[in-house]
Amino acid sequence: MTETVTATETFRIRPARTGDVAAIKTLVAPLAEQRILMAKETVAYYESLQEFRIAESDQGEVIGCGALHVMWDDLAEVRTLAASDAWRGKGVGHALVERLLEDARDLGVSRVFCLTFEVDFFKKHGFDVMADQTAVDPVVYSELLRSHDEGVAEFLDLARVKPNTLGNTRMIRQL
Repeated sequence: MTETVTATETFRIRPARTGDVAAIKTLVAPLAEQRILMAKETVAYYESLQEFRIAESDQGEVIGCGALHVMWDDLAEVRTLAASDAWRGKGVGHALVERLLEDARDLGVSRVFCLTFEVDFFKKHGFDVMADQTAVDPVVYSELLRSHDEGVAEFLDLARVKPNTLGNTRMIRQL
């Protein structure tokens, strides 16, 4: 899948490979410093690598990344969405979100969640601010509490992740 940006600049979306982890960390680092994304240990990127899609320029440069993390049978989260400064505003994030939503459909997920400061961006992709913050029933909630994943803790709005999530907006999209 190739996305055209201008007559001379194009990129493609592909599955992440182990060699991409350093580039993912580089993309995430400035956003983590600004508290827009949560930084992770290197091992966490390797453990979740199969969830990632990479945006790659025609020159082979990693210019963006995003992941789809399945939380439950009908629920997944778009996470770690980032684009390099040089490619921001050129459709990289949009192409990544569309591919991740396609992946969610392929997996049989019917709802996709995100925790974001970029409300307008996600609205363009059909996400709505969650009016009811309890997107799962109490039985599923109790099961999700057993997860060690920080993204699940963010979704559940647990106190231990509050310092990292203040000001974020919970959004959801029905597929």
